[in-house]
Amino acid sequence: MKMNAPILLCWAVVIMLAVFSLLLLAGKGSCLIAGYNTSSKEKKQRYDKKRLCRVVGSGMGVLAIMLGIATFYRFEMPANLSWIIPWGILGTIVIVEILASTICKKKSSTTNQ
Repeated sequence: MKMNAPILLCWAVVIMLAVFSLLLLAGKGSCLIAGYNTSSKEKKQRYDKKRLCRVVGSGMGVLAIMLGIATFYRFEMPANLSWIIPWGILGTIVIVEILASTICKKKSSTTNQ
């Protein structure tokens, strides 16, 4: 029974990440995206809100799955997972950051003719 409280805390974080991921995937959680909700209206208009929510929600879902796997193994994972989880988390964060700053931007509506 020892080490039960930290594992329960990890499962609580996994559940919280999963709920936030579902909220973002539904396009309703833009207030949860750091930097977006504090931006000015002009900066917010540069981004497609639904697409940004989907990208961040997908990334958060991947992070929830990876943390869930690590918690399932009680952070004593098999050798092949012991390096995949940390690099997977780092890679997911980098990919979400790149996608948020590229495909989530609206195309400019003004064209020179």
